[in-house]
Amino acid sequence: MSESVKPEVVDGRRARSERSKQAIIDATLTLMEEGNLIPTAQQISDKAGVGIRSFFRHFEDMETLFATIDEQTRESTEALFLGGDRDGTLEERILHAIERYGEGYEKQSNMILSTSAQLWRSETLRKNYARYQRGLRKDLDDWLPELKQLTRNKREAVDAIASFEMWHRLRYHQGLGKQATIDVLVGGLKTLLNG
Repeated sequence: MSESVKPEVVDGRRARSERSKQAIIDATLTLMEEGNLIPTAQQISDKAGVGIRSFFRHFEDMETLFATIDEQTRESTEALFLGGDRDGTLEERILHAIERYGEGYEKQSNMILSTSAQLWRSETLRKNYARYQRGLRKDLDDWLPELKQLTRNKREAVDAIASFEMWHRLRYHQGLGKQATIDVLVGGLKTLLNG
């Protein structure tokens, strides 16, 4: 290293670079949460207060950005769905599972919609989405061990009922409130598991 470039200068540049990178990640998440489901690199740069060249210095392309965001948010996203009171009768566990998932879906709604809108063009998002779907299916088995007794058709119906897509349809397209949506989904699961 040249004597003219002092370590504190290099550290300062590195710190600025990391701040800039984080600002891009935060701007992407903010835009998605605000309803811009497919933000462009230019929109993200503008929101982050950095130049477009800075964006591409940190992220080779949108795939790299998506992968970095997933690494940074995976633990907090999964925590929205995992955990909860898993004791009680079958009916109580069904209710608690749907309440838990509903809270997660409400908080992640625009992020999930953004992912869905971009699945066609992003291998990273397809892989991440598939991983989350497998995780939710496995988690539902933990909530409701009784699912192992169901036929394949009924088991697939359970996943459809507990999915974000069903939650979103009832909330957005059919205009139901949160509690009404929970009631519909709980009713559907009870019918499948008791029928």
